[in-house]
Amino acid sequence: MKKIILLMVLLGFVYTTNAQIITIQDQDTEQALELVTLISKSTNAYATTNSKGQADISALKDAEKIEIRTLGYKSQVKSYDELQSSNFLILMEPSNISMDEVVVSATRWNQSSSDIPSKVVSISSKEIALQNPQTAADLLGISGKVFIQKSQQGGGSPMIRGFATNRLVYTIDGVRMNTAIFRGGNLQNIISLDPFATEHTEVLFGPGSVIYGSDAIGGVMSFQTLTPQFSLDDKPFITGKAVTRYASANNEKTAHLDVNVGWKKWAFTTSITSYDYEDLKQGSNGPDEFLRPNYVKRQDSMDVVVTNEDPRVQNPSAYSQINLMQKVRFKPNENWDFQYGLHYSETSEYGRYDRHQRMRDGAPRYGEWKYGPQKWMMNNLNFSHSKQNNIYDQLSVRLAVQNFEESRISRNFNDANRETRVEKVDAYSANIDFTKAIGSQHELYYGLELVTNEVNSTGTDLNIETGVSQAGPSRYPEATWSSYAAYVSDQFTINNQVLLQGGLRYNFIKLDAEFDTNFYPFPFETASLENGNLTGSLGVVYKPADDWVISSNASTAFRAPNVDDVGKVFDSEPGSVVIPNPDLEAEYAYNIDLGIAKVFSDVVKVDVTGYYTHLKNALVRRDFKLNGQDSIVYDGELSQVQAIQNAAEANVYGVQAGVEVKLPNGFGFSSDFNYQYGEEELDDGTTSRSRHAAPWFGVSRLTYGAQNLNMQVYMNYSGKRDFEDLPEGEKSKTEIYAIDENGNPYAAGWYTLNYKASYRLSDMFTVTGGLENITDRRYRPYSSGISGAGRNFILSLRANF
Repeated sequence: MKKIILLMVLLGFVYTTNAQIITIQDQDTEQALELVTLISKSTNAYATTNSKGQADISALKDAEKIEIRTLGYKSQVKSYDELQSSNFLILMEPSNISMDEVVVSATRWNQSSSDIPSKVVSISSKEIALQNPQTAADLLGISGKVFIQKSQQGGGSPMIRGFATNRLVYTIDGVRMNTAIFRGGNLQNIISLDPFATEHTEVLFGPGSVIYGSDAIGGVMSFQTLTPQFSLDDKPFITGKAVTRYASANNEKTAHLDVNVGWKKWAFTTSITSYDYEDLKQGSNGPDEFLRPNYVKRQDSMDVVVTNEDPRVQNPSAYSQINLMQKVRFKPNENWDFQYGLHYSETSEYGRYDRHQRMRDGAPRYGEWKYGPQKWMMNNLNFSHSKQNNIYDQLSVRLAVQNFEESRISRNFNDANRETRVEKVDAYSANIDFTKAIGSQHELYYGLELVTNEVNSTGTDLNIETGVSQAGPSRYPEATWSSYAAYVSDQFTINNQVLLQGGLRYNFIKLDAEFDTNFYPFPFETASLENGNLTGSLGVVYKPADDWVISSNASTAFRAPNVDDVGKVFDSEPGSVVIPNPDLEAEYAYNIDLGIAKVFSDVVKVDVTGYYTHLKNALVRRDFKLNGQDSIVYDGELSQVQAIQNAAEANVYGVQAGVEVKLPNGFGFSSDFNYQYGEEELDDGTTSRSRHAAPWFGVSRLTYGAQNLNMQVYMNYSGKRDFEDLPEGEKSKTEIYAIDENGNPYAAGWYTLNYKASYRLSDMFTVTGGLENITDRRYRPYSSGISGAGRNFILSLRANF
């Protein structure tokens, strides 16, 4: 370790380049613009502005074409000489009407979105600050292109193009977050991320398996956290922000602080956030079925049903959370860049609200049902090298260790036995990515990936009356899941109008599991799976003019069986139990999409993408037999035996459409609309609506910006899903849906009218506030077990220093 530190210190003396600093500001307000990216393809270099709108562009010297981009502003292209003649001061024009922005999720490298055949959207830190999302799931929802399902307040499961959970990939600072126990049911792992520490968010729609491997069927969500910033002169560069926030619907009390200290070669960023949410209060106008007239309370050694003083308060849904992040960055010279990050997140226990609404024999089914503290820690080291040689122009290496812990705690109504099931996953990953220009037309992206997950699962049964505990069945076997992969992708620029991009990836997956047969008479004690998977993509981008882009992409994706598929035991619904199945193969998706984007007179932008995905060999839950029996006694109840099997096909098609209009005097209008139709095969060969294909949904916004003021009036909305159109698996969940005149459950359509505003009081202080769900609608997003917030007043004060 001492030798490594000494080497890094010695490398520090290599840095001899004279810095050339550029400053970029908003042309209307002259405010500094952070996270503006300057890219030169000819010099294979880029720079990003810091919180003072400044960047060192020494690596871009002599470049004839420098692309200057940031979200919400009109892009510019200038030569280095032009920058020099402007005294290295650039003023950018605010505009949401743009055909391109800098994105990284498509290839793991900086690219223009207009050069990518797939659809990619970005959510800026400026939009995050205005909208004040309470969780990372809410952060994705503000895009208007991602549907969010919630089973409890401490949750949020994104749905993208008819897919969700373990058919989507989550990455943090380029590191895969998906684990071997990501399930087909709804997930809440995304709440471990901190919106306040998020610098930039992207969503890649459609298959991404060539770059990201297993699970990237519906899309990839990429979160970039705060990057330590260097000083550009001889003085330490010290910046940061402190934020406090209150929201009335759940009596939220949140505080955040992050600090950056940078020198020329070293920089440090520290971030801490504390969240506290009480029970969530829903609206006053809507289906009565969503009300909470009573709840279970433990008193005098008994579970009793007590009257809820306010039926709009969803008890139990309260929880708290803390997020910590520490980053260290070292850049000895213009070629090398080292970054280390430590992330930690922990929630309190929190009730699974939808399970508390279940009834059995006229009484609540559960006396308790909650998740234990959800813990996530990641240590990651990322270093990059930029220097043209025979193998690469740029190299990036990411090494990461993640530790996950989650648990489920449940007890039947007036039953003394409390069941606790704890899962721990240690995830190790290594990514090596290269980019290499071959001539003036080819840009090659290639790399290697290694991922290993160690799964540990335990069960404990406690008699709460006697205090005696004993070992109980675990949810998962002891298991190791590993993935080994290599990929290559080529971007071929035929001419200024036509670009092709194609890629291939080979992935080898290995799983070894050891089952505990003390509690269930499995006919096996071990299971082993090995399979290789080849995926590919081929896309084209055609630009008839600077204001018009047509793109199409054909691709395949796969999801390899994980430990959750092969080895989980759980009660999927009353009267059914899912058992392990060691005989599984990967499922494959085949996708094609077509996108058209056009800007009219620099005033109106229209963007439409249509897509179709066919899922083959789908891993689905089906009736099964255990030792020749189709039913076993589970949790004191005779239950139908089921297992995950390769037993179905599914089809999803849809349209994503958006329009943006630049209106006079600082006003603007935008609208996003999403329609998807999904159908999957059932046991008997008939078809049903896909569970994760949400009803149509979208958002429309009227915006205003001038000097220090930004405002939005917007409407979120979602369509109705009648009983006949519900997926078969949803029709029995009467506790989470509204009830129609025939006594059948259905997903009610809904809308919310909202207002947000941000005013910059001074260079240091900004106040942000808003009123969500102004009409106080009582609504519940499709497939969700908890209603959205009623009328909600939000107030936030932010101090930048």
